[in-house]
Amino acid sequence: MKKTIIVVLGFVVAVGYAVSYGEAPSGAEILERIDSNYRSKTRISTATMVITERRGARTVKSRSWGRGLDSALTQYLYPPREKDTKMLKLGDELWIWSPSTDRIIKISGHMLRQSMMGSDVSYEDFMEDPKLANTYDVKVSGEEKVNGRPCYVLALTAKKDKTPAYYSRNVWVDREHYLGLKEELYAKSGKLLKKITIDEIFKVGNRWYPKQITFKDMLRSGDGTRIIIEAIEFDVDIPDYMFTKASLKR
Repeated sequence: MKKTIIVVLGFVVAVGYAVSYGEAPSGAEILERIDSNYRSKTRISTATMVITERRGARTVKSRSWGRGLDSALTQYLYPPREKDTKMLKLGDELWIWSPSTDRIIKISGHMLRQSMMGSDVSYEDFMEDPKLANTYDVKVSGEEKVNGRPCYVLALTAKKDKTPAYYSRNVWVDREHYLGLKEELYAKSGKLLKKITIDEIFKVGNRWYPKQITFKDMLRSGDGTRIIIEAIEFDVDIPDYMFTKASLKR
């Protein structure tokens, strides 16, 4: 589902009170509950990405370090030709370093729309603001089931002063775990550009988190890209140097 992808106590209590008395939460409240599953000071994760194309499937493995919403470092572990390639996000800027060229390249402009490692995930997807409420107006458009799970259906439309990669989104949010189990992403013309599904979830501490996510670029052939979170830790110590351009070559 795409995907990091990050309230005050009184607000959470108020939402819980409303739900307990049978009142459906607003779209904004649902987005906040989703964010609370992902929000952390820091995180370290290991993931496997399975890219299924017409010619078959290939696997990419990586390890990532994140801090807050705006800082993330990813190191690719497999396949051998991509091993030790690194990608650094700092705010709205993105750099990639490859050991084969020993060059740091800034990804910007039209390059952001390119596929990341040949997957259905673009660099633009990686760079988008993980707090959807910052970019979209939201309303609850109904309730449906996804894989037997009752879900709120959210309709998101880009705010007037925003120009995101996807003008609108429909999101099916699990009513119990507050995870977006299914998402459809549209262009301003109404054309469906991408689908994201959470195929499996697991509990990490006191939060529910996606275990397997499938991204499908509707403009590409193949069966999409599946991301499996092998391991993840939250609120762990990470040295500051990890989130600097110097770390790309270390």
